[in-house]
Amino acid sequence: MNPLLGSLQPYPFERLRALTRQITPNAAFEPISLGIGEPKHPTPSVVTDALIANLTGLASYPATSGEPALRTAIAQWITRRYGVAIDETRQVLPVNGSREALFALAQTVIDPTREGATVVCPNPFYQIYEGAALLAGARVAFVNSDPTRQFAADWASVPESTWARTQLLYVCSPGNPTGAVMPLAEWKTLFELSDQHGFVIASDECYSEIYFRDVPPLGSLEAAVQLGRSDFRRLVAFTSLSKRSNVPGMRSGFVAGDADILKAFLLYRTYHGSAMSPTVQAASIAAWNDEAHVIANREQYRQKFAQVTPLLATVMDVSLPDAGFYLWADVSNIARGDDDVAFALALIAQYNVSVLPGSLLAREVDGVNPGAGRIRLALVSEASDCLEAAKRIVAYANSLRSA
Repeated sequence: MNPLLGSLQPYPFERLRALTRQITPNAAFEPISLGIGEPKHPTPSVVTDALIANLTGLASYPATSGEPALRTAIAQWITRRYGVAIDETRQVLPVNGSREALFALAQTVIDPTREGATVVCPNPFYQIYEGAALLAGARVAFVNSDPTRQFAADWASVPESTWARTQLLYVCSPGNPTGAVMPLAEWKTLFELSDQHGFVIASDECYSEIYFRDVPPLGSLEAAVQLGRSDFRRLVAFTSLSKRSNVPGMRSGFVAGDADILKAFLLYRTYHGSAMSPTVQAASIAAWNDEAHVIANREQYRQKFAQVTPLLATVMDVSLPDAGFYLWADVSNIARGDDDVAFALALIAQYNVSVLPGSLLAREVDGVNPGAGRIRLALVSEASDCLEAAKRIVAYANSLRSA
């Protein structure tokens, strides 16, 4: 067996399931889950119609690089969305969802024979980053977020010696779980560090199309062009249809950026056997070419957040994020001893509402777990369920305060 498998930590949802195994939820309430970030809005007909119309594609082996029509649709979407011109033949690859690509890129770009091979990632973080780094033979350096600066990662806290060993940096913007969007100044800092030390930046942007301001979130490719880096050197952006188009089961997305890295990535993927089904490619083309369903989807989230956020803010420290479909709520003022796990477990037991304890989404660094005392709420269900869950959480919080 690969000995590196022993270095993996249980996934947050596995840890939560183990913790809740002995808990009996209050049967007086219907269960509502705000724990898992799985889109629940209906899949748009433009996608399902394209799937049905292209079932003959199941009879063909797909090319790992994808059909030219799909790469064209992706490149055109990038141009419409970010105002960025991109070479669809060299700078774009379809992938089976951003999750598998985020993992696979680490296996492609990390050289474990180099002393102290390091991957840097924000903390809290999406656990795939850690697993990808460890299985590629690297160590992980976590960078805590600063809640006083809209959860920006404290890149200045990373020692020069760590940057010197860094081969890959994961960033997530809009962030999971914080919903924070990286500004241009932060991108400038990271690009300069990449130039100085030669590491690759993997930019996870799967929440980019769910936002609450008039101006859409800045993307990494867009930031690169604004800063005079139109060759996207040492930069790979990851985007998915899962959240944008409510098709998490379709497993479709793309990577775009540095042509030399994508050439090596394509070689890895050819051997890895990660080509996208022609049927899914056809449906993906339909999805990338249509914005009407995306606008409607975004409006549903805006309405839910407009109802739920002010209600929860009456009992806890929570505010509208920049983007994404999570609320990153501080419950330390009502959770005894900043115990977000105990808060979440009692909420299930008493009110049958599931949330994800923030400490399970982070690692302790220098004695600090930046997720401690927080919970992540995924507002993915229907608005009525999200609002009912919020009412129960408020009732639970008030019961703690009066105890």
